[in-house]
Amino acid sequence: MKRVLVTGSNGLLGQKIIDLALAQSDISLVATSSGSNRHPVKVGYIYQELDVCDADALSAAILKHQPQAIIHTAAMTNVDACESNQEACEKLNVTAVASLATLCQEFNIQLIHLSTDFIFDGADGPYTEDDSPNPLSFYGQSKWKAEQAIVSSGCTYAILRTIIVYGVAAAMSRSNIVLWAKNALEKGETISVVNDQWRMPTLAEDLAAACLAAVQKEAQGVFNVSGKDLMNMVELVQQVADFWHLDKTLIQPINSASLNQAAKRPPKTGFVLAKAIAQLNYQPHSFIQGLALVDAQLKA
Repeated sequence: MKRVLVTGSNGLLGQKIIDLALAQSDISLVATSSGSNRHPVKVGYIYQELDVCDADALSAAILKHQPQAIIHTAAMTNVDACESNQEACEKLNVTAVASLATLCQEFNIQLIHLSTDFIFDGADGPYTEDDSPNPLSFYGQSKWKAEQAIVSSGCTYAILRTIIVYGVAAAMSRSNIVLWAKNALEKGETISVVNDQWRMPTLAEDLAAACLAAVQKEAQGVFNVSGKDLMNMVELVQQVADFWHLDKTLIQPINSASLNQAAKRPPKTGFVLAKAIAQLNYQPHSFIQGLALVDAQLKA
C-alpha cells in the first residue's frame, strides 16, 4: 500500500483525488488543504490543515506522515489575480513548489505536480511535451518557473500539464467555465465569450485518474493531460447550452482585446496526448461525456 499526500484537497481536483483514492484499496491517503475539510466524506483517510507556503509546517507534515508520493494541486490559478498580485503568486506557485521539491528530493518522495497550457504562447498549438514554453502572463511564467525548479531539484517527478479543468464538487470556492455558463444561461443572463481562443477542456475525474496513475506507475517526466476535444471557447459554451437545452442566443461572441483583462491569454493551446495515453493508460472522456457526468452528479 502506498501512502500518498495531496495538497489543495479542498479544491475541485483535490476532492476528485480523494474520491478516487477512497475507491482504491492500495492507497493510504493524507489530504491537506488550507482551512477545514470541505469533502463530504470524512472517513477512510487522514485530513490535516496545511499552508504549503509555510516551509516548516510542510516539512513537519512530511516527517509526520512519511508519504511515498505527493500530489501537489495547491496553486494560485486565477490568471488576472496572479498578474495584479505577483508577490502572492510567486510565493505559492514558485517558492512553495521549490521547497516541496527539495523536501521530496531529500526524503526520496515522488512529486506529482500540476502545470498548465499557459506556459505556452498559443501561437502553434496543440503542443507536445517537448515544445518550447513561452508564457505570456505572470501566471504562466510562475508555472514554468515551478517546473524548472522541480527539474533542477533532482527529485523524482511527474509534471502533469492540463487545460481548463471542469466538474462539480462540494463547497467549491471557485466556479469553472461549464458551471459558470450553465448557471448564467439558466438565469437568462447574456454572457460574453471570447471567439479567438481554443482549448481542450479537462474533466476533473480524468485528471485525478492521471494523478493516481502517475503514482501507481511511478511515472517520471512531463505529461500532457487534458480533454481530447479541441474547441473554440464559444463552441465550448454553445455545447453547454445544447446539452442542458438552454438559450444559445444569450451567448455573445467577443474578441479577447475587448475584455481588457490584466493578463494576456494564449490564443490556441491544446495538447497532443499520445504520451499520457501510452504511459499512464490515460483515457479521457469526450466533452459531451464529461457534461453527462457533471449532470448526473448535480442531480445526485
